[in-house]
Amino acid sequence: MTDAITAHAQALIHARRSFEPTRAAALPPLPDADAAYAVQAAVAEALALGDGRHARHWKSGGPSRGAVPTHAPLPAPGVWHSPADARHWPLHSRGIEAEIALRLARDVTPAQAAAMDAGGAAALVDAMCVTIELVDSRWTEGLAAPPLAKLADLQSHGALVLGDWTPFLPPDWSGQRCRVDIGARAPLEFIGTHAMNDPAFVLPVWLRHATRGGATVRAGTVVTTGTWCGILPARAGDRVTAEFPGIGAAALQL
Repeated sequence: MTDAITAHAQALIHARRSFEPTRAAALPPLPDADAAYAVQAAVAEALALGDGRHARHWKSGGPSRGAVPTHAPLPAPGVWHSPADARHWPLHSRGIEAEIALRLARDVTPAQAAAMDAGGAAALVDAMCVTIELVDSRWTEGLAAPPLAKLADLQSHGALVLGDWTPFLPPDWSGQRCRVDIGARAPLEFIGTHAMNDPAFVLPVWLRHATRGGATVRAGTVVTTGTWCGILPARAGDRVTAEFPGIGAAALQL
């Protein structure tokens, strides 16, 4: 490992073990995304979170179709079924993202992933569900940390709540509604606001990332595909619900 990878991995391992954030700006900067992914793998290995290449839950997404998506394997202890209760979960902040997760119906090998296009990838999906992702950071800078430091920190992942699964019958995503309720605040509504205009758009590049190094992505693996609502602030004590009419809902108590 390079000095920067080692420094970031050690800082994140300490932050996760101690539940105290650490300062990203004090570390030598990571040179590129490959270095950030190397940090992800080192932290997973050190904390016995499993081999990230064989994770059963992932996040993938980006700000637009023209941007390079980023990916992170999600630790199993922070993946919950709705309705979920996060009052026991150590959190520094409580950002809320309402998303759609997709589930693979069959194994995907590296060779299959390399040859895959968006249509072929979507044909591998058997089910979808509504998710709530809790956004949190192990860096004292929070979401203002350097982009590669955030990527190394599982792209600021805190926890994931999965709603009930429903067959993957893609709606007209441009007209899909999303409603988010947080505490006593007025409900927020979003229509057709997925950054990629289609949650399945991330599948080919995510599968190529997940199969790098020769790993096979197993049937039943889940990927959540990016926010429809940006990152919404929440507080301890809030009850959060995300509903996508025609697809389902998820609920979380903070």
